[in-house]
Amino acid sequence: MQTAAAVAGLQDYPRGCLYVVATPIGNLADISLRALHVLALADAIGCEDTRTSGAFLRHFGLEKPLLALHEHNERAGAAQVCARLAAGERVAYVSDAGTPAVSDPGAVLVQVVAAAGYRVMPLPGASSAVTALSVAGDAAAQGFAFAGFLSNKAQERATELGRLKDARQSTVIFEAPHRIEALAAAMGDALGGGETRRRLTVCRELTKQFEQVATLPVADFPAWLAADANHRRGEFVLVLHAAPARPANEDALPAEAERTLRVLLRELPLKQASALAAELCSLPRKRLYAQALAWRADEPEDDDDDA
Repeated sequence: MQTAAAVAGLQDYPRGCLYVVATPIGNLADISLRALHVLALADAIGCEDTRTSGAFLRHFGLEKPLLALHEHNERAGAAQVCARLAAGERVAYVSDAGTPAVSDPGAVLVQVVAAAGYRVMPLPGASSAVTALSVAGDAAAQGFAFAGFLSNKAQERATELGRLKDARQSTVIFEAPHRIEALAAAMGDALGGGETRRRLTVCRELTKQFEQVATLPVADFPAWLAADANHRRGEFVLVLHAAPARPANEDALPAEAERTLRVLLRELPLKQASALAAELCSLPRKRLYAQALAWRADEPEDDDDDA
């Protein structure tokens, strides 16, 4: 703790402040010196699970009053934290692993504490989402999105995956081992087809002894899981790679549909022409109507010679 204090102690750590502390996602050596310094300073530590956090703190020789703050009591627990902050205490909050409020409790606590007028200080550290992104190598992605755990209901999960079909960013998805095969099958159905095969980086047991990272086509994910029983063990972080950019002319109408629509527009009102062309060409009416509107917008306005 002397090293932690020497390195991190130059910063001010005020009383009456909530410290949101990231903890290792597997390897305890990933704890930061600043996190250790603040945990040693704290008068009390809020925990997602007091048993898990108690064992973690004892590993570093820390014994502190522990406050249970999990998804079922977070708002009531936040009131207790505010009372301690009002008394001038330093309170730290840790989730079971990683960064609080990232698919873990913590967001409600921060909201309540900040609304009460107390300072909240973040202590950055391990995050399985960012760790997975760093080894995904999705160079074509336009940023990333965090989806967390998808629904365990098949229909809702299919809808959620459908929304990712054309996503141009990397998407981080969490999954538990007992549900990973169902998710793999659903991803294959929703995203595994087409001429351009979506890719997926599978991260299993990140930072732990049996860590595994594999990048493969989404369609191959079920077979990869089935190839080795060990592939289905541990916690999973998946990075769905960005969908490839569509060619600029992909949304253009087929030549025959365009010709049909232009002929009909010379004789019929826009809505009627679009509806008839859609029926003749077996295309969505909205698509033809949008194209007709675009052509109408591009037409120059007629000069009024009688003005």
